[in-house]
Amino acid sequence: MSTQAHVLLVDDDPDLLRLLTIRLQAGNYRVTAVASMEAALAQLAVALPALVITDVCLPDGDGLALFDEIRRQHAALPVILLTAHGSIPDAVEATTRGAFAYLTKPFDGRQLLEKVAHAVSLSHVVSSAAATAPGDEAWREALISRSAQMAELLAEARLVASTDASILIRGASGSGKELLARAIHRASPRAKAPFIAINCGAIPEQLLESELFGHVKGAFTGAVSHRDGLFQAAEGGTLFLDEIGDMPLPLQVKLLRVLQEHAVRPVGATQVKATDVRILSATHRDLDVAMQDGLFREDLYYRLNVVTLSLPPLAARREDIALLANHFLQKLASKYHKPLNGFAADALAALAAAPWPGNVRQLYNVVEQVSALATAPLIPLSLVQRALRVPSLEVLSYNEAKKRFERDYLIQLLRLTDGNVADAARLAERNRTEFYRLLQKYALTPSLFRADAEVVAEARQNEG
Repeated sequence: MSTQAHVLLVDDDPDLLRLLTIRLQAGNYRVTAVASMEAALAQLAVALPALVITDVCLPDGDGLALFDEIRRQHAALPVILLTAHGSIPDAVEATTRGAFAYLTKPFDGRQLLEKVAHAVSLSHVVSSAAATAPGDEAWREALISRSAQMAELLAEARLVASTDASILIRGASGSGKELLARAIHRASPRAKAPFIAINCGAIPEQLLESELFGHVKGAFTGAVSHRDGLFQAAEGGTLFLDEIGDMPLPLQVKLLRVLQEHAVRPVGATQVKATDVRILSATHRDLDVAMQDGLFREDLYYRLNVVTLSLPPLAARREDIALLANHFLQKLASKYHKPLNGFAADALAALAAAPWPGNVRQLYNVVEQVSALATAPLIPLSLVQRALRVPSLEVLSYNEAKKRFERDYLIQLLRLTDGNVADAARLAERNRTEFYRLLQKYALTPSLFRADAEVVAEARQNEG
């Protein structure tokens, strides 16, 4: 089997195709060259390359349309755009929407090979992570990403998924810890058994023990029947203990015993039940500090932390923001029954530059808000700023600002005086003649501000 990375070239210039093919083959890449968008889509249906390089201008559609279709079908496939000077703005916009890079013709051969090597290395990490899951990347389909940092993390996750090792997932709130845990479960030999998740910080201590281990009838007030816990519910599968750092110390002791003995004792029971469950846990807390403060048991920590996977915050993988935003928009367009096509370039730039303290969860909430409020297929900057709670700043010239102030000021005076010009002029400390000139300048009709304005307007229509 060839180890050469496969590159799909798309350009309707035969001379350029030939030149690019020679250069890439010299760089030890396997090249498929086609001259149209339709031919490119046909090739993608046959075999997925490591990289697509496409001209922005194609005979049967533009390269941006091809890019959008690739992004829809293969979200993690890198795309490099080739552009002439006249179409640079389109290519720049595409990079904000998730294109890997663009190159301006004529381009330097060494620069081309550097960009290709970088793109293929990212693609290789992702595909190697999925190598043991023939056919697709369904195991991690909810984790949308093209960043090198996430690709390396997913490769590690795919590797340890096949083992039974306990995994501690670290990451800030909203970074996708449960999504990663579910992906590991889907990639594991336990995939057909249950995946059960519980937030250890969201349930009172008295209830958490019963939730985890179950109870027998009469174990406590309200225990009117036997009830299995989540360990029994997850039998043969995976139990995900979210926010494990918030688990009370007495329960930490009992959890440690379960992990050591592979058996569960329900609350109030005298007998234990054998259990076969893989434990994945997650926390946003610093467990090293918690151990120093006596809030987390060191022996439990080492039981849970056989392997550590650290999810980066969204701000550390900004190349994923446009990709995620457009992915969420496509899902939410269906939910809200709206023909939403994408984000305006300045709206995407605002998303890419935002701080994202709430990480991917906050991004989803922002996209959902703009989806619900959108009245046009393209999401504008104003809606994104509103969702981000960023005040929009409109910079006006001095003259325009002065005109706007004058007009608003006159309207307020007319409303205050019920359309009486003499009273309005007196409040403005201007003579009536000058005041009338101002009203005429802004096409303001005093009679329309009277309490009986509707009657006046109706009378005018009847006169007409």
